[in-house]
Amino acid sequence: MKSGKLKKDKVNIITLGCSKNMVDSEVFSGQLKANGIDVIHENGKLDHNIVVVNTCGFIDKAKEESVNTILEQIELKRSGKLDKVYVTGCLSERYRQDLSKEIPEVDDWFGTLELPLMLQRFNADYKSELVGERLLSTPEHYAYLKISEGCNRTCSFCAIPLMRGQHVSKPIEELVAEAEKLVSRGVKEVMLIAQELTYYGLDLYKKRSLADLLRKLSDVKGLEWIRLHYAYPHKFPMDVLDVMAERDNICKYIDMPLQHISDKMLTAMKRQITRAEIVQLIADIRAKVPGICIRTTLIAGFPGETKKDVEDLKQFLEEVRLDRVGIFTYSHEENTSAYELKDNVSAKVKEERAREIMEVQQEISLEKNMEKVGKVFKVIVDKKEAGRYLGRTEFDSVEVDNEVIIHSKKALKPGTFVNVRITKAYDFDLEGEIVD
Repeated sequence: MKSGKLKKDKVNIITLGCSKNMVDSEVFSGQLKANGIDVIHENGKLDHNIVVVNTCGFIDKAKEESVNTILEQIELKRSGKLDKVYVTGCLSERYRQDLSKEIPEVDDWFGTLELPLMLQRFNADYKSELVGERLLSTPEHYAYLKISEGCNRTCSFCAIPLMRGQHVSKPIEELVAEAEKLVSRGVKEVMLIAQELTYYGLDLYKKRSLADLLRKLSDVKGLEWIRLHYAYPHKFPMDVLDVMAERDNICKYIDMPLQHISDKMLTAMKRQITRAEIVQLIADIRAKVPGICIRTTLIAGFPGETKKDVEDLKQFLEEVRLDRVGIFTYSHEENTSAYELKDNVSAKVKEERAREIMEVQQEISLEKNMEKVGKVFKVIVDKKEAGRYLGRTEFDSVEVDNEVIIHSKKALKPGTFVNVRITKAYDFDLEGEIVD
């Protein structure tokens, strides 16, 4: 595609939302590059002439950020600094018709599964032989590995199936080949992501096959850490934990969104699980993999939530003492079954409840971090920032969890592993020195 200028086109991809969107952007940019098109992620130099905004449509705040980003790019186009603005991703999939009327300056809109169509706008061919080839937007030592697309769950608050469709697993062989390519490029850690990891394989192999996939990935030479994100608690496949306990390169870490603990709320959210079952599951997981780090995500302010429901949740956190907790305030999403309920918790109260819950978790996090003082942990070096090195233990994922401030007299290269003795603990971070 030509812009009418002698200068060659350069495409900037702006990615909003989750790591699954990030992988989509990386795959798209890899296809553009293979077609000889200059492409970059999050370009700060403004020396590009085309922008692709990969949007998020999950909750109100994410939608607002996506719309604002599109409008910022349109303003650049109006001022002559851009030739084209394209929009893709979840927001575009869900609201394309409305948005195209409200923001007609966007040159084209694409859904979440329209990569070949998007490439046509660049006179580029979809190259099927490029399976696993991506232009990484992460540092070279870690990457996300998306093992499936879509979701078959019917959680009442969630619009993801509307935007991503039904669950489709990637074949094990394809994922192993992708992991091998990533390792050959210097990747040491992969984070497995999906809308729901534990459903993996049911469509392809007629059984839950995450454990089988983990065994194959664990055998990839040079892959030092494998991390699991977004496991659904209902019918959790316990054989996954057997593999985790057996294999040193599978992090003793699992991200398992619970959303709530009150039985009333769990039923309203259509989570297919009770408080008692959740408590037992966590106990079983800890028994199978001693020392495992369990991360969860919660929702504050779901329709009908009462003060008692919030107190139940706080009590649960104090009793079960999860390692990591994130929280969202409820967003009333069209075409979800919860949209039929009255959104009767005000925005102010939602925020207050979220703060209350996180204050409880903050104390738990500090106490758990204090227990690490004096102990030595294997740490991956992520970056140098403000004159200090920052890394993570196997119990911490990128951006959402603790960081370790590493004191070192020698230069450290990102992607290397070092042994660090923890000397100080904070609410959500650690500090330590290298042990030779």
